[in-house]
Amino acid sequence: MGAASSLKQELHALAERLPEDATWDDVIEHSQLRKAVEEGLAAADRGEFASAEEIRKTFARWGVQV
Repeated sequence: MGAASSLKQELHALAERLPEDATWDDVIEHSQLRKAVEEGLAAADRGEFASAEEIRKTFARWGVQV
C-alpha cells in the first residue's frame, strides 16, 4: 500500500469522524495537528528530542518546577 493510498484512506476516515456541521477550518486544524504529531514522532525516532534538562529549564522559565 503506497503513501497516497494511505492518505486517501485517512482522509476518508477523517470525513467520517467529523460532525455534519464541520467546516474547512476544522479539516485544516485536524490536518495541521496530524502533521505536527507525525513530524514530532519522526524527530523523536531520529533522537531529535529535548533532554530532561532542557525541559526543566523551559518549565522553570514559567515558574514550574518538575
